[in-house]
Amino acid sequence: MRKARGFSLMSGGLDSQLAIKVLERAGAEVEALCFSSPFFSSDLAHKTADALGVKLNIIDFTDDIISLVENPKRGFGGAMNPCIDCHATMIKRAGELMVERGFDFVATGEVMGQRPMSQNKQSLGIVERDSGLKGRLVRPLSAKLLEPTIPESEGILNRDALLDIQGRSRDRQIALAEEFGIKEYPSPAGGCKLTEDGFCRKLKDLKDNETLANRRLVELLVVGRRFRLPDGSSVILGRDRVDNARLKNEKDLGVVLAPINCPGPTALIPEVKSENDLMLALELVCTYSKYDRLPSDIIIKNITDDITYTVPRPYQREKFKDFQIC
Repeated sequence: MRKARGFSLMSGGLDSQLAIKVLERAGAEVEALCFSSPFFSSDLAHKTADALGVKLNIIDFTDDIISLVENPKRGFGGAMNPCIDCHATMIKRAGELMVERGFDFVATGEVMGQRPMSQNKQSLGIVERDSGLKGRLVRPLSAKLLEPTIPESEGILNRDALLDIQGRSRDRQIALAEEFGIKEYPSPAGGCKLTEDGFCRKLKDLKDNETLANRRLVELLVVGRRFRLPDGSSVILGRDRVDNARLKNEKDLGVVLAPINCPGPTALIPEVKSENDLMLALELVCTYSKYDRLPSDIIIKNITDDITYTVPRPYQREKFKDFQIC
């Protein structure tokens, strides 16, 4: 009898690694599938897939997740994470690739009851229904707590080798990791920036005041501090050399400011709404600059328009407290 073939969603976490190993033990040929966006990276999945020796497929999920953030059919979780809609859409996209490749199933590392909101029996059922993969969605870590899938019923995936893990305890997963020789895995929390309060404040501000349609602005949400000035201009202020270098490369996206006679942050203003906001942005750059030993005022260069400004002291960080988003 032929082996079942399928994709298993790969985040790089322990559960997604175990799902692949359990599927292989059940007789399946498995390829990993990871979704990448500005809100979650594929870096860990690359490293993990290499360690497991499985082929990794990457799908750009940016347009999908932005659409879900703008209009979450089933609402948000604790922050701006449309978890149920997101997961169903990922599985739907995986299912399309499954059909294209002639595979038998899509699998996930979900564990019944591990996450009270998104991994209870009702939510798992919603995801299966919304994804359009009824009978083809395998949850190998909790499969024995669920109805047999089509590959199991056909006998090409050994149900006896699948598991019945449930609840929030990680004891069985840790024991399985040792059994399978999996030594490196992250803690179960984290990974998706849509669950982080600080990041979501920046995302909500962009959504409410500008647009999520500009992909580059969405990608820049991971960069620097964010301010919203009185007349509506947004300022992205670099925190370190990496941020500053990236912002200097975005001069075609807006006005880029940087100090030239002392160390300090680069700032990007995607759209200058008023002269007053521009003056405040200049002062903001000075406020976060290292000017203590500078005998003169700070000189700021507008890199976009090749203009320089001399900004007199004093600089008061408290002045910008009410304008800072994160």
